[in-house]
Amino acid sequence: MKKKILTILQYLFFFGLGIFLVWWSIRDLNRTDILQIRQSLKHARYYLIVPVFVVLLLSHYVRALRWKLLIEPLGYPVRSINAFFAVMIGYLTNLAFPRLGEVVKCTALARYEKAPVDKLIGTVILERIIDSLCLLLIFGVTLAIQPGIYQQIIDTFFHPSAGTESNKNSFLLIVLIFVAIVIVIAVAWMLIKKKSFNDLAAMVKKIIRSVWEGISTIRHLKKRLHFLFYTVVMWACYLGCGYIGFLALQETLQYGIKEAFTILSAGSIGVIATPGGIGAYPIIIEKTMQLYGLQKGIALAFGWLLWLAQTSILLVGGFFSFVAMPYYNKNRSLGKN
Repeated sequence: MKKKILTILQYLFFFGLGIFLVWWSIRDLNRTDILQIRQSLKHARYYLIVPVFVVLLLSHYVRALRWKLLIEPLGYPVRSINAFFAVMIGYLTNLAFPRLGEVVKCTALARYEKAPVDKLIGTVILERIIDSLCLLLIFGVTLAIQPGIYQQIIDTFFHPSAGTESNKNSFLLIVLIFVAIVIVIAVAWMLIKKKSFNDLAAMVKKIIRSVWEGISTIRHLKKRLHFLFYTVVMWACYLGCGYIGFLALQETLQYGIKEAFTILSAGSIGVIATPGGIGAYPIIIEKTMQLYGLQKGIALAFGWLLWLAQTSILLVGGFFSFVAMPYYNKNRSLGKN
C-alpha cells in the first residue's frame, strides 16, 4: 500500500512538473512572439508529418525486432508483430504512468506468447542499460562536433545574459548542486532503508556489474551483428526525425545533422524528466534552438511540433496495438483450430 502511494506521489510530482514547465515556456511570450508562432505555423509544411510518422514507426518496429533478439536466447521465440504491439502498448502506458509501461509491455507479450513475465522484464532492463550507453555515445558525439554546447545550454537556462566568467561559475555551481542532490538522495536512502555505506557501495557495484553484464550479453548473442544493426538503425531514425523536423519550418531549413544531434541528446533529457516529455521536451528544444539563433517564438513552436509529432504516433500506434493485438491473436488461434 505504501509503495502504491509513493508511486502515485512520484507520478503527480513529475506530471505537475511537466504542467509547470508548460506554463513556464509560455509565460513570457509577448505579442511579437505570438505573431511569429502564428506565421511560422501558418506556413509550416505539415505534409512532412507523413515521413516523420513512417520513420518513428520504423524505429519502434526495429526496437521490437531488437527486443526479440534478446528474448530468443532464453528459449522463448516470439512473433515480431506481437513484440511490436507490446512495445507500442508499453509506450502508450508510459505516457500516463512512467516506467509502468515496461511492465505492461512484458505482460502483454507474455499473454500471447509462451514467455514468463519475469524473464521478459530482465530483457527490458538489459535494453534500458544498452539504451543508456547509446545515449552516452550520442552525448559524446554531440560534444565532439560541438565542444561546449552543453555548458551553453545550461547557461541559457540559468544565466542567459551572463558573461564568460559568470558562465563558468554557474556551470560549476550546477555541477556542485547535482553532486549535492546525489549525496542527499544516497543519505536519505540509507536512513529510510537503514543501510550502511557498505550497502551503498554494494549497490553501486551491482549497478556497474549490471552494465558490464549487459555489454557482455551482446557479445554472446548469436545474432549480435543483427542486434548492433538494429540499434544503429533505431537511433538513426531518432536522429532523422529531428532532421526532417527542420524541413517543416521555413526558419529552420538552414539547420542540419549537427543541430539534429544536439536536439536528440538534449530532447532525451526532456523525455526522461516528465511523463512523455510534457512541458520539459518543448522548452529544452526551445532553449537549445535559441543557441543557434532561432527566435524565441519560432523555437518554442518548433519544440512543440516535434513533441506533438512524437506523442501523436505513440497515441495512435498505442491505441491501435491495444485493439489489434488481441484481435490478431484471436484470429491466429482460430486458424490453428
